Amino acid sequence: MFDPEAEIWWGIPEFDILAKNITVPGFSPLFPDAHCTDDGSICQLVTGEGEINAAVTIASLVASPMFDLSKTYFLIGGIAGVNPEVATVASVTFARYAVQVALQYEFDVRDIPDNFTTGYIPQGSTQPDEYPQSIYGTEVFEVNDALRKLAVGFARTATLNDSAEAIAYRAMYNTSDGLYAAGAELPSVVECDVATSDVYYSGKLLSEALGNYTTLATNGTGVYCTTAQEDNATLEAMVRAHAAGLLDFSRIIIMRTASDMDRPYPGEAATTNLFWANQGAFVPAIQNIYLAGVKVVEGILCEWGSTFERGINATNYVGDIFGTIGGTPDFGPGTIFEEEQASLKRRGVGARRVKRGTEMKGRRGLTYRLGQ
Repeated sequence: MFDPEAEIWWGIPEFDILAKNITVPGFSPLFPDAHCTDDGSICQLVTGEGEINAAVTIASLVASPMFDLSKTYFLIGGIAGVNPEVATVASVTFARYAVQVALQYEFDVRDIPDNFTTGYIPQGSTQPDEYPQSIYGTEVFEVNDALRKLAVGFARTATLNDSAEAIAYRAMYNTSDGLYAAGAELPSVVECDVATSDVYYSGKLLSEALGNYTTLATNGTGVYCTTAQEDNATLEAMVRAHAAGLLDFSRIIIMRTASDMDRPYPGEAATTNLFWANQGAFVPAIQNIYLAGVKVVEGILCEWGSTFERGINATNYVGDIFGTIGGTPDFGPGTIFEEEQASLKRRGVGARRVKRGTEMKGRRGLTYRLGQ
C-alpha cells in the first residue's frame, strides 16, 4: 500500500521482483509501475494508501490488457493496527473477513443519548447494535478460508522479527485482569479479521465500538483484530473483476502484520498511544511482511502443479454481502438476487438490474434498503 511495504521485497535472495517494471495506466502517480520477476511468475503492485487509491489501482490493474489474472493468487501484504485482546505487535495475521467499519452514521460522542455506548450507528439503523438496514455492498467481504489456512501453515514456518522496544511496550499490556494477555505475548501467526477505515483511529472506546460492529456485521463469526485503510476497497474491485471473468476471487489472501496497538494500555492516554509512544514495532512489522509472506509465495509456487494451479476449493461462502458472484452469504440478510449468480467456478455473470434506494428482499426473507 505504500513504500516500506513494497521495498521490503526488493533485493531479497529468493527472487528479483524488479527484473521487469511495467507502467500501468491508472496506477497511483506515486507508484506507476508493476514490478515482476523475469519470467512473470511473481509480480508486485503498490496501491497507494486509503480506500480510493486502493480501489482505483486495482480497477486499473484488472482493466489492463498486459496481465492475464485468471489463475493469479493475490497476497495483500501490509501493516496494520492490532487489537491486544487478540494478538500483539509484530504478529502476522490472516483474515477471513474484511469489514468496512466506518461505513456508518456518526455522532460526536458528546451528542449521543445516555443509553448509547458509541457515536457510531449502522447505516439505516437507529441503535448501535442493530444490523445495517441500508446496504451499500462493500460492508463485508469473505475470502477462501481453506486457502487462508494453507497460507497460515506456510507463514508459520517463518522466524518472525521483533525488537527490544516492542518487547518492552507489549509488557505494559500484561495486566492483572488478563484482558490483554494476547497483547503481552510474543509475536505469532494468527487467524483473525481486518477492519477497513480511512479514519486512522486510536483508543479503547472507538476500538471496542468498531470491534462490536465487526461481530454484528459478520453475524457473530468475525474476530476484530487488525485495522487498515484499504482492504474492502481492494476486494470490491476484485469482486467486480471476478464477475467480469477477469480473476478468481477465491484466490485472495489477506495478510496484515501488526505495527501498533489500536488502543492504549491501562493508564496510558489514547493520544500518547497514537502520537508519541515508542511501540517499537513498525520495523519488525515491515520485515515480517517479507519473512512470512515469502513463505506463502514460495509455498504456492512449489506446489503449483500439484495443488494451486487448479485452485483451492472453498468450503465457506466467498464473496461480498450481496452474493454478487454466487452463493448465499453467511452474514447479512443473504443474497439480494432472486436467482443464484454464477458460481466461483464459472467466472463472469449476467447483468442484474437493481434500483438504488429501493427495498429488496434477501433470500433469508429480510427486507432492507440498497443505498439511502
